[in-house]
Amino acid sequence: MSSYVIKGGKRLNGVITNSGSKNASLPILATALLNPNPVTFYNIPDIEDVRTTLKILRILGCKITRKYDKITISSANLHRTEIPKELMHRLRSTVILAGALIGRFKEATFSFPRRM
Repeated sequence: MSSYVIKGGKRLNGVITNSGSKNASLPILATALLNPNPVTFYNIPDIEDVRTTLKILRILGCKITRKYDKITISSANLHRTEIPKELMHRLRSTVILAGALIGRFKEATFSFPRRM
């Protein structure tokens, strides 16, 4: 781990922006399936797991707009309850989407996530 040693008696100040947590972002994105109205999320990291989750949401019928760390999802036209197997295998947390689909439609079709 890097460290900085500051010598000099001069005040240190600045702004640091924390990126969002993947482990928090994926379940939060799944909540968009429960509400047909557009929902906006902020501070969502631009990482592969988030991109895969958004791809699944699009396939299910969600309209998604993204600008930097702000994502708006509308699930008003959600028309599928099946999560594609090839995307399900990319990350284990996609099972969270199945729970949201069951919550809204009382059904979901998905395969077992691949073991890592």
